[in-house]
Amino acid sequence: MAKIQMKTPLVEMDGDEMTRIIWQMIKDELICPYIDLKSEYYDLGLENREATKDQVTADSAEATKKYGVAVKCATITPNAQRVEEYNLSQMWKSPNGTIRAMLDGTVFRAPIVVKGIDPVVRNWTKPITIARHAYGDVYKNAEIRVPGAGKAELVFTAEDGTETRELIHDFTDAGVIQGMHNLDDSIESFARSCFEYALATKQDLWFATKDTISKKYDHRFKDVFAEVFEADYKARFDEAGIEYFYTLIDDAVARVMKSSGGFIWACKNYDGDVMSDMLSSAFGSLAMMTSVLVSPHGYYEYEAAHGTVQRHYYKHLRGEETSTNSVATIFAWTGALRKRGELDGTPELCAFADRLEKATVATIESGKMTGDLARITSLENPTKLNTRDFILAIRETMDQLV
Repeated sequence: MAKIQMKTPLVEMDGDEMTRIIWQMIKDELICPYIDLKSEYYDLGLENREATKDQVTADSAEATKKYGVAVKCATITPNAQRVEEYNLSQMWKSPNGTIRAMLDGTVFRAPIVVKGIDPVVRNWTKPITIARHAYGDVYKNAEIRVPGAGKAELVFTAEDGTETRELIHDFTDAGVIQGMHNLDDSIESFARSCFEYALATKQDLWFATKDTISKKYDHRFKDVFAEVFEADYKARFDEAGIEYFYTLIDDAVARVMKSSGGFIWACKNYDGDVMSDMLSSAFGSLAMMTSVLVSPHGYYEYEAAHGTVQRHYYKHLRGEETSTNSVATIFAWTGALRKRGELDGTPELCAFADRLEKATVATIESGKMTGDLARITSLENPTKLNTRDFILAIRETMDQLV
């Protein structure tokens, strides 16, 4: 059977540890036998980030701007232990953080719903998509460890030398200080990405902060969303029959727990980081969570929502069998291929992405799955497969769908 042809390359960002092993398996068994894959390859493995002084990360983001679509493997964000383990010259920044900042994007994460993997919250019958602002807040903070008594102030010096000061705290003993920032342009991009994604997926959009406490910082988010919605999106939402509303973050949490799902929940950076993990766990597994970075400039970067599965990688290095869930990484590939097909007018590429996703879900629903799902499934007598056999089972199912 002739392979599907691609008109334009997509950007391929390789990663670390067990997900790097899975990445190659997916390409070998589920992508390259069916598609004449065109990709511009960037190795974002930690060793290569060290060798290039992290220039490869910036280069991959620039390539995404050029080609519009990227697919990314999970990568290590080094801590002190990783610096020692990999003999790094410095503690390199999160590749995701760098790429998100350069693309000015919003991260949308949604669970992959499969029969037999039942949400912990019984009334969640439809997926809940988290839209996470991908700039600023604690991820670009400045911190000081206060050694003892003294006065801490927040100071802004304008270009003309004018100073604005706010007292943070009069310290009588040791403590800590944290400074955060955000940008009106980034908040507006976040808002527009959320509104556009809601229209594209025909889902209601919720937005939540804590503006009653943070009367300037969080309130700015609330105001920008309201201004952009009223000016550019209200009529389009009315026409589409969907709703946008704002509420406090604690009220949103209460509403989410009682909802049936089927909407987008927009959160600031930290809130989205936390809530996406909560939702993924409640829906079954982080390995069953899609993640796409959407830029208002028309760039898309698809990845799995989880990390590099370090524990399984060490087992793999010892020659032990692993049963690592590859579903989210498979869906990163299908998401990128589908978007490439949509942008290039290549319907056969979109159809392939649909078929691979259908085969993945059907394989699990037939009772064949990795260990993490076998432990929580409501299906009787599931077959636990190792990492490679699960991918091969998906390929067998996909070939039967032709």
